[in-house]
Amino acid sequence: MKVTPIRMPKFPECWESCGSCASGDVFILEMLVEPGDFIERDDNILTLETGKVALDIPSPHAGRVVGVHVTAGDTVAEGALLVTLEAE
Repeated sequence: MKVTPIRMPKFPECWESCGSCASGDVFILEMLVEPGDFIERDDNILTLETGKVALDIPSPHAGRVVGVHVTAGDTVAEGALLVTLEAE
């Protein structure tokens, strides 16, 4: 079994140029997975709130969730560890 970390992706470039969508802290509104869940590639793992926009963050991999490293309400930065998957 291969353990794969899923990290917070790079924020859209437009957040830096105009900043409107990302006003305020970027935080986790809702976790959509928990340990033991099996997810497919592109299944949403969490919803982010940016102050003006809610965004779903999809998984870039399929597998079984073996660790959830953030919770609702946490602020997250680019590259932050979100979830660990075990893939076959």
